[in-house]
Amino acid sequence: MAEKTTMIGPSTLKVICRDRAVVSCARALEDLPLLSLFPFSFLLTVLSLFSNSLPLPALQRIHRRNITDHNSEATQIQLLALSHTRSTSRSPMASIVTKGKPAQQLSSLLPPLVFGCAVFNSQYNDVNKLDTVGLVQEALEFGIRAFDTSPYYGPSEELLGAALDTEFVRSHVPRSDLFYITKCGRIAGDEFDYSPEWVRQSVARSLQRLRTDYLDIVYCHDVEFVSEDEVIGAIKELRRIRDEEGTLRYIGISGYPVPLLCSLAERVLRETGEPLDAVMSYANFTLQNTTLATNGIARLRAAGVDVVPNASPLGMGLLRRAGPPVAGQGDWHPAGPGVRAAVRRASDFCDRHGERLEVIAIRYALESWLTQGASVGSRGDPASGVPWTRESNQQVGGQKLGVSVMGVSNAGELEKTMSVWRSILDGLEGGEETVKLAGRWKRDHEWSQNRKHGVQIMADGIQEHLAEYLDFAWDSPGKDYVNKRAAKNLTAPEAEDAPWLTPAQSPQADQDLPEEISIAFR
Repeated sequence: MAEKTTMIGPSTLKVICRDRAVVSCARALEDLPLLSLFPFSFLLTVLSLFSNSLPLPALQRIHRRNITDHNSEATQIQLLALSHTRSTSRSPMASIVTKGKPAQQLSSLLPPLVFGCAVFNSQYNDVNKLDTVGLVQEALEFGIRAFDTSPYYGPSEELLGAALDTEFVRSHVPRSDLFYITKCGRIAGDEFDYSPEWVRQSVARSLQRLRTDYLDIVYCHDVEFVSEDEVIGAIKELRRIRDEEGTLRYIGISGYPVPLLCSLAERVLRETGEPLDAVMSYANFTLQNTTLATNGIARLRAAGVDVVPNASPLGMGLLRRAGPPVAGQGDWHPAGPGVRAAVRRASDFCDRHGERLEVIAIRYALESWLTQGASVGSRGDPASGVPWTRESNQQVGGQKLGVSVMGVSNAGELEKTMSVWRSILDGLEGGEETVKLAGRWKRDHEWSQNRKHGVQIMADGIQEHLAEYLDFAWDSPGKDYVNKRAAKNLTAPEAEDAPWLTPAQSPQADQDLPEEISIAFR
């Protein structure tokens, strides 16, 4: 565990130091004559109850003073047990594991706004500077309840698990209100393993990293990189885990090519008799590409898919004035020079009219998908700023809203994102009541509708400049792709860092952008 501390932020460092300090204190106390009568596990549990209030420096001092072999196998086991004890004691609901297919459809529970945690990754941020605990707490205070991560996103699962395992979360948010969403199967840029053995290992590790007894949704990650037979096998194994172990609840697939996602959903229904709960697509409902709506929704609905989240409204960073972000791997974006030139022309058009391409792209995708994706949307808490209960929503039938995945890296981005999101909600039918109940300006509903009209005018102009590249899709996987895992029959653990941008990832915001301009969506 020592080497992991170089990849995590201050808040999570405190969690790890706290765990080590508790173990070291328990060892020291065990040597005292009177306390030696108590089992080590009892001392460990008691000390953990008092450890949350200790400041980080104190925990580090205790750790340095008492731990001499904190990398030993015994210590690793003790830390894992402590983490499990803390996670299962967060609330009475946390330890309730139900086997079998859930009685309620995912669409009746999932919030329409999902926090994408690919940003909790050293590939895209300096994770030593990320306040993931504070960011997740603020997201919860805004009403966000669903968090999307993956083993492929480097330390994301561990950081999210620590951020959701704090006294604030345990005291204010029941586990039953939260959605822990993760994935399996993708190991690195060119390594995938969809075998039942790997699926089991991945799910078990995600449970431990996220400090929870069950996962709400598990996707097969980027299904286009493996054979359809492998996907079917992984789906069957996930359902076996759901039915026999109860450690996951809803099952889906994620990926880029819309025709393949539809074909797989149809095959799953045809061969298993049970539809997928969710299919997440990215970069396929944007200003540049609306294939998910025009060619995807009808087929996915016919295949019985319940929810279709839309991720990456900026087309993996393509729809920005600065173009695709260049990270540690250089210029990785698969879009060719033609579409990039068209995007630059569209950005110039926005500049001439006092707008920013990314601002229009974000609002257009979020606002349009709320309605166009409603038939494959959800009725969960929309984080509108109005108190919400599951019971009242079910009583009135609930308004289905298209589900979007967002990613932000700091509090400023989160606040601007939520300002835009709530403005969009204010403009919906019935938005006058939302504005009133939330205590916002009485004319916010009118303002939002006017803004929607202006965004649509700009969107029309942008799409004129994109011209022949509308609905253009790049190859995924590329022509030279080879699954190294299958080729070499490797059994190595998943990579710490994802080698390219992922569906929920957002580019770094431009520092000089005011208000909603600097929202960090992809």
